[in-house]
Amino acid sequence: MSSIHEQAMNYVYQQVLQRLLSYLRRAERTALQLLIQRLIVSAGGIERIGSYKVLVAFSGGKDSAYTVALLRAAQLSIACRAPATFSLRIANMRHAGMTSAVMDNIERCYSALFVQDDPRVELLIVDHQSVQTFEADLPFSSAGREQNRSDLLLAGHLTAGDARTTFCNGCYLAMAEFLGRAACWGEGVHAVLSGDSLKDQKQYATWITRLARAGGQPLDNWHRLSFNAALDTIDTVGRAYYRELYDQPAQADSYVLPALSYLRPQVAPTFLGVADLIGFRLEERWALLTDFLGFRFDDLAFGFSESDCANPLLMAHMRGLRAQFVQGREYADGVGEYLELAAGMMRRKGMPRRLVDQALAAYDTPDKLQQRRALAQGYAQEAFGLGETQLVCLLFSPFVDSGAQLEAFLRKFHPGMLVALADLHKALSGDPAPDQVVQWLVEVSGLSLMGVQSLYGRQPVDFCDDSSIIARVRASDPDKGYVKTVDLLTGEAVSELISGR
Repeated sequence: MSSIHEQAMNYVYQQVLQRLLSYLRRAERTALQLLIQRLIVSAGGIERIGSYKVLVAFSGGKDSAYTVALLRAAQLSIACRAPATFSLRIANMRHAGMTSAVMDNIERCYSALFVQDDPRVELLIVDHQSVQTFEADLPFSSAGREQNRSDLLLAGHLTAGDARTTFCNGCYLAMAEFLGRAACWGEGVHAVLSGDSLKDQKQYATWITRLARAGGQPLDNWHRLSFNAALDTIDTVGRAYYRELYDQPAQADSYVLPALSYLRPQVAPTFLGVADLIGFRLEERWALLTDFLGFRFDDLAFGFSESDCANPLLMAHMRGLRAQFVQGREYADGVGEYLELAAGMMRRKGMPRRLVDQALAAYDTPDKLQQRRALAQGYAQEAFGLGETQLVCLLFSPFVDSGAQLEAFLRKFHPGMLVALADLHKALSGDPAPDQVVQWLVEVSGLSLMGVQSLYGRQPVDFCDDSSIIARVRASDPDKGYVKTVDLLTGEAVSELISGR
């Protein structure tokens, strides 16, 4: 880089910093100075800050966008007053819930912060088991999409579509692999920074600690674990979870959760919490997010999701499908119940009144409800390759327990297949059956023949069974954002997760 070009770039960076600082209130500027001090101390002094590298996970949501912006402000502020500044690695975990709107938010954020051409910043995206440099139009890998799809279908069938198990558990457990891969890529990092609230961190720590101890792992104090030891603990829990979900040891043709051996011993990142420095209300961040970073609330996620795997639009849709096809009520009844819970959750998360009203208004007429239903169907098809037929099949769970509900399922939804009931049982049990029967099973379920056959020989998950790690993972619940209610038709307890963190 020539000296003229370097001077020009430094001028651009100073302009970015000045504009960024102009959106920060006095309390936020104070928090920024404390963050700078914390980073310098963690690096071992200002003379070592130039060789210090920090990793931050960026989901594309509003909270993580704010954390990235504050880190960028710290990086540029140090550069203005010292010979060098720390390097920043920003990593995204790619999954089916990361829609094009989320990717656009990430792209606008990067452009506003001018990080894409800054050699002091690395932009990574972790897609399934690969790490790549971020590109806004990078397609989701077929391997990652298929993994998300099969996880959703198996978990959904085994739990009759329990929202927490179907949509959320895998995403929480995948964080270990994601952070491990992002932290050790290239020459590694020195620190991993999290902007999660202290409450969220405590809930997650309590959740994983309970699961680890229940699985026989000796764990005294989660907060004293090193970064690598924490990931190893989550990895062990995740392996046990997926062995049960797939009813077999992890193999190349099913779920692959790699060992953490790729974490180099010489790279031992420290965990750097900054939750105490960024606990500002959304209203105080509003101008920075929308005017400067170009943040747009995803129409698929109501406006409060952090772009986790759980998608509120799809979860509302599933609640409506359950009411209509399983409980014999109206689709609008199920969606309405979900919206009531969602409104309470948004208020507890401090969402502005206008955003809550805006999210609910999208469903307030029959025409709008149908539009949202079509939007949810489109998302399910795009993200998972699943139509309403496969989702209703999942909610009914006709294949588990030796097909105990198969005949009832056929009578209600596919009466023309009743004549093939015996052949369906043969195919499900592994005996020879007509090709048309096998094809029907694959099409209506969305699973492979091996997948539906594995369900046929298994019992539904009993959430009261302490020996089942799927039940334990669900019962422990790291995010208190799910609400227990009573099914109006059956009188049974029902739980629904409103959103991710």
